[in-house]
Amino acid sequence: MPESLKYEEPWTMSRGVAETVLQGSDATAICGTLVHVALHDPDWAWVQEHCLRLLAAADPEVRGVAATCLGHLARIHGVLDLNRVEPLLRELRKDPEVRGRAEDALDDIQRFMGTDG
Repeated sequence: MPESLKYEEPWTMSRGVAETVLQGSDATAICGTLVHVALHDPDWAWVQEHCLRLLAAADPEVRGVAATCLGHLARIHGVLDLNRVEPLLRELRKDPEVRGRAEDALDDIQRFMGTDG
């Protein structure tokens, strides 16, 4: 099985550790932490704030993961601040490096929240 498809047990992470990583500069750590909090942290608004900030990150992988995690939040919680999220994701569709991930996130929002995207 390819290494990228190997199952990994979820880990626990304190909010303080997550904050530190998400404010840091290690793109790989940021991406892993953002996915973890999107899937496991019950405070969707807190996670959304980090996603929105990271949509403007210099690293395209971080931007793409931030968009994907907004889709996860829509699926898991069924709520987002659409007045803030949708315009930023629509704008991100202009970014050729992450266009597909922004479109996927908008599709997830539409599917799980019943919006126009």
